[in-house]
Amino acid sequence: MLSNSMPAPPEAAADAPHVLVVEDEFLIRMLVSDHLRDVGFVVIEAFNADEAVAILKSGACIDLIFTDVRMPGSIDGLGLLAYAQLGQPRIPVLVSSGHLEPETAYAGGAAGFLPKPFDLDVLIVAMRTALAAAA
Repeated sequence: MLSNSMPAPPEAAADAPHVLVVEDEFLIRMLVSDHLRDVGFVVIEAFNADEAVAILKSGACIDLIFTDVRMPGSIDGLGLLAYAQLGQPRIPVLVSSGHLEPETAYAGGAAGFLPKPFDLDVLIVAMRTALAAAA
Protein backbone atom coordinates (compact mmCIF):
# COMPACT_ATOMS: atom_id res chain seq x y z
CA MET A 1 0.00 0.00 0.00
CA LEU A 2 1.37 3.40 -1.00
CA SER A 3 1.13 6.40 1.28
CA ASN A 4 1.40 10.11 0.60
CA SER A 5 2.69 10.77 4.10
CA MET A 6 6.15 12.15 4.80
CA PRO A 7 8.88 9.57 5.45
CA ALA A 8 9.64 8.92 9.07
CA PRO A 9 12.73 10.66 10.45
CA PRO A 10 15.77 8.43 10.77
CA GLU A 11 15.87 6.41 13.96
CA ALA A 12 18.54 7.38 16.45
CA ALA A 13 21.39 4.92 16.68
CA ALA A 14 21.40 2.68 19.73
CA ASP A 15 24.42 4.54 21.08
CA ALA A 16 23.06 8.02 20.25
CA PRO A 17 23.62 10.65 22.95
CA HIS A 18 20.61 11.41 25.16
CA VAL A 19 20.14 15.17 25.53
CA LEU A 20 17.88 16.87 28.06
CA VAL A 21 16.62 20.14 26.52
CA VAL A 22 15.33 22.55 29.17
CA GLU A 23 13.53 25.57 27.73
CA ASP A 24 10.28 27.24 28.73
CA GLU A 25 9.67 28.86 25.33
CA PHE A 26 7.75 26.20 23.42
CA LEU A 27 8.82 27.26 19.92
CA ILE A 28 12.51 27.38 20.84
CA ARG A 29 12.32 24.03 22.62
CA MET A 30 10.53 22.48 19.64
CA LEU A 31 12.96 23.91 17.09
CA VAL A 32 16.02 22.79 19.04
CA SER A 33 14.59 19.36 19.86
CA ASP A 34 13.50 18.66 16.29
CA HIS A 35 16.91 19.68 14.92
CA LEU A 36 18.72 17.50 17.45
CA ARG A 37 16.54 14.53 16.53
CA ASP A 38 17.18 15.18 12.84
CA VAL A 39 20.95 14.83 13.40
CA GLY A 40 20.60 11.68 15.47
CA PHE A 41 20.32 12.68 19.13
CA VAL A 42 17.75 11.21 21.50
CA VAL A 43 15.94 14.17 23.06
CA ILE A 44 14.09 14.46 26.35
CA GLU A 45 12.31 17.77 26.86
CA ALA A 46 11.62 19.74 30.03
CA PHE A 47 9.61 22.94 30.38
CA ASN A 48 11.68 24.24 33.30
CA ALA A 49 14.48 23.32 35.70
CA ASP A 50 12.10 21.77 38.25
CA GLU A 51 10.88 19.33 35.59
CA ALA A 52 14.50 18.67 34.55
CA VAL A 53 15.49 17.84 38.13
CA ALA A 54 12.59 15.37 38.33
CA ILE A 55 13.80 13.73 35.11
CA LEU A 56 17.35 13.49 36.48
CA LYS A 57 16.06 12.04 39.76
CA SER A 58 14.08 9.43 37.83
CA GLY A 59 17.30 7.84 36.66
CA ALA A 60 16.67 8.62 32.99
CA CYS A 61 19.69 8.13 30.75
CA ILE A 62 21.04 11.65 30.16
CA ASP A 63 24.41 12.32 28.50
CA LEU A 64 24.15 16.12 28.21
CA ILE A 65 21.92 18.92 29.47
CA PHE A 66 21.14 21.99 27.35
CA THR A 67 19.40 24.64 29.42
CA ASP A 68 18.09 28.16 29.22
CA VAL A 69 18.63 30.33 32.30
CA ARG A 70 15.47 32.37 32.84
CA MET A 71 12.51 30.05 33.41
CA PRO A 72 9.55 29.84 35.73
CA GLY A 73 9.78 27.54 38.73
CA SER A 74 11.66 27.29 41.99
CA ILE A 75 15.10 27.21 40.31
CA ASP A 76 16.48 28.63 37.09
CA GLY A 77 19.01 27.23 34.64
CA LEU A 78 21.93 28.18 36.89
CA GLY A 79 20.25 26.32 39.74
CA LEU A 80 19.91 23.31 37.44
CA LEU A 81 23.60 23.63 36.58
CA ALA A 82 24.48 23.65 40.30
CA TYR A 83 22.22 20.66 40.93
CA ALA A 84 23.85 18.70 38.11
CA GLN A 85 27.36 19.65 39.27
CA LEU A 86 26.64 18.32 42.75
CA GLY A 87 24.53 15.29 41.94
CA GLN A 88 25.72 14.17 38.51
CA PRO A 89 28.97 15.91 37.63
CA ARG A 90 29.67 13.49 34.77
CA ILE A 91 26.86 15.11 32.75
CA PRO A 92 28.08 18.18 30.84
CA VAL A 93 25.75 21.17 30.92
CA LEU A 94 25.52 23.72 28.11
CA VAL A 95 23.88 26.99 29.10
CA SER A 96 22.11 29.44 26.80
CA SER A 97 20.91 32.93 27.61
CA GLY A 98 20.28 36.31 26.10
CA HIS A 99 20.83 38.02 29.46
CA LEU A 100 23.75 36.29 31.14
CA GLU A 101 27.47 36.85 30.79
CA PRO A 102 29.28 33.65 29.72
CA GLU A 103 31.69 33.96 32.65
CA THR A 104 28.82 33.42 35.09
CA ALA A 105 27.90 30.12 33.45
CA TYR A 106 31.51 28.96 33.25
CA ALA A 107 32.12 29.90 36.89
CA GLY A 108 29.22 27.57 37.78
CA GLY A 109 30.82 24.69 35.90
CA ALA A 110 29.11 24.91 32.50
CA ALA A 111 30.74 22.91 29.72
CA GLY A 112 29.75 25.61 27.25
CA PHE A 113 27.74 28.78 26.74
CA LEU A 114 25.64 29.90 23.77
CA PRO A 115 24.31 33.44 23.68
CA LYS A 116 20.76 33.79 22.37
CA PRO A 117 19.97 33.84 19.56
CA PHE A 118 22.24 30.96 18.57
CA ASP A 119 22.80 29.04 15.36
CA LEU A 120 21.61 25.43 15.50
CA ASP A 121 24.76 24.16 13.79
CA VAL A 122 26.90 25.96 16.41
CA LEU A 123 24.78 24.22 19.08
CA ILE A 124 25.49 20.81 17.53
CA VAL A 125 29.24 21.50 17.47
CA ALA A 126 29.15 22.66 21.10
CA MET A 127 27.24 19.54 22.14
CA ARG A 128 29.59 17.17 20.33
CA THR A 129 32.59 18.99 21.84
CA ALA A 130 31.15 18.76 25.37
CA LEU A 131 30.28 15.08 24.92
CA ALA A 132 33.77 14.27 23.62
CA ALA A 133 35.38 16.12 26.55
CA ALA A 134 33.21 14.20 29.02
CA ALA A 135 34.01 10.80 27.49
